[in-house]
Amino acid sequence: MPETAPPPPARRAGRRSQPDLAPYLQRILNARVYDVASETPLDPARSLSRRLGNQVLLKREDQQSVFSFKLRGAYNKMAHLPPEQLQRGVICASAGNHAQGVALSARRLGCRAVIVMPVTTPRLKVDAVHALGAEVVLQGDSYSDAYAHALELEQAQGLCFVHPFDDPDVIAGQGTIAMEILRQLQGPIDAVFVAIGGGGLISGVAAYIKAVRPQIKVIGVQTVDSDAMLRSVRAGRRVKLADVGLFADGTAVKQVGVETFRLARSLVDDYVVVDTDAVCAAIKDVFQDTRSILEPSGAMGVAACKQYVETHKLKGKTFVAITCGANMNFDRLRFVAERAEFGEQREALFAVTIPEERGSFKRFCELIGPRAVTEFNYRIADTRVAHVFVGIAITKREEAGRIARSFQRHAFPTVDLTDDELAKEHVRHMVGGHSELARDERLFRFVFPERPGALMRFLATMHPGWNISLFHYRNQGADYGRILVGIQVPAADRRAFHSFLETLAYPYVEETDNPVYRLFLR
Repeated sequence: MPETAPPPPARRAGRRSQPDLAPYLQRILNARVYDVASETPLDPARSLSRRLGNQVLLKREDQQSVFSFKLRGAYNKMAHLPPEQLQRGVICASAGNHAQGVALSARRLGCRAVIVMPVTTPRLKVDAVHALGAEVVLQGDSYSDAYAHALELEQAQGLCFVHPFDDPDVIAGQGTIAMEILRQLQGPIDAVFVAIGGGGLISGVAAYIKAVRPQIKVIGVQTVDSDAMLRSVRAGRRVKLADVGLFADGTAVKQVGVETFRLARSLVDDYVVVDTDAVCAAIKDVFQDTRSILEPSGAMGVAACKQYVETHKLKGKTFVAITCGANMNFDRLRFVAERAEFGEQREALFAVTIPEERGSFKRFCELIGPRAVTEFNYRIADTRVAHVFVGIAITKREEAGRIARSFQRHAFPTVDLTDDELAKEHVRHMVGGHSELARDERLFRFVFPERPGALMRFLATMHPGWNISLFHYRNQGADYGRILVGIQVPAADRRAFHSFLETLAYPYVEETDNPVYRLFLR
């Protein structure tokens, strides 16, 4: 399914008869995890709960020492190994979080650890594994590629393989999260949302919950481009994906485990599939409530909870989302911030065609009215019409259609780009270029207070005889907005134009002689 497709509603897959859970219950109750793991809090997401009209609680596995739940399963597995196996050392394949769990466990148990990671693993996670004293081998583009290479090294070097999900001791270690949730919240719980990669986390959580409080729903969460578990459950057999999406790298698994598939197909009540924009919005939601920044996989449960509530029109329920990781690359925050507004349906994008004549640009801005403009890109390119790329803040997705129809009624042909992946990912950064029509153009950077109406006040001060030939504005969430404006000023108007600049209340810098402007825009 392409990422641009709207996320489907929660999807129910066929359930099989429930397996005997007594062995897993015993394993979980006797799991050795607290030598390295801590009992993480179950925090209310107060702001999100108010917005959704339901109580949402976050199981804060992002607060573990390695910022992920993975050390629970890794340590439980390694702590149960015979001493002679530990002495030979361990090996694992991981996109990062399991690797840190194995590395920390190896340091605590005093054994050698070799970690095979995909080359796509964020540098933050690679460096963290090195810092814990493990040996890192980068191989392949996904977990499955790294896994195959790790099996080769296991045989060649006589190491003990610590599987990230398809192992009963690993599953039991992750199941201690559910044990803590039910101890921390003994009142009603309607559902627990759990991200799925290979299935170790949801298998352990579901095994404990269904053994102790089976009325609680366990809902699995996958992304549209890494949904191997859901496809497998629907097919009745393990399905191997040809490719997986890498944005949520912690759940980028081509094929789920044999044991995790057996447990999930029998115990998981429902599945929700989320897209990139929804995950980015969930990262922002958690930040607003906790001031913590989750990695994409860590926010999937929150994204699914929001989608589930909207799909089923639920009110007054109690939900738990496991925030399972926070190993976020700082460089990714730029992308997350950009896409969060779409995931929360707070921004709409349009391509608008306006007549290339004096006053039309201002008339179009007046039509926008009091709505907050989030982005404005324009470059003169035609003597008859101008094509403007504009972003406008909205509160609901259906507002985009109403705005587009309003533009159309006022003779501004409009294309709604809100769901267009090319526009969101690339074109918004590429509007512009050289123009032979930009004669007598002078380029300025202006700074103005970021408040409603500031952009219109700027345009209102412009002399009607000066044509705007270039315009770029993007709301960055700061107190001050920054715009780049190209203005065509004939030689005869230079004195009047300078008087205009002196009386203008906004600080400015002229960039007409900037070499970057001359290379790419002049």
